[in-house]
Amino acid sequence: MLFRKGEKVSWNTPQGQTEGEIVEKRSEEFTFDGQVFKASEDEPYYLVESAKSGKRAAHKESALKRLS
Repeated sequence: MLFRKGEKVSWNTPQGQTEGEIVEKRSEEFTFDGQVFKASEDEPYYLVESAKSGKRAAHKESALKRLS
């Protein structure tokens, strides 16, 4: 599916559906917010920024849905 920087997406949180945009694609292992993510070219992670709170989070591609 591959997303691009600036693309609008949605994802699920414990509080419900959240919308925001792609900030960055990561395809190598990285640490974010004290947590290690095992990203790769085959399974990239994306840093997303919530439109509502401005907070950032890392998600697998499969957790994101493109907004039309």
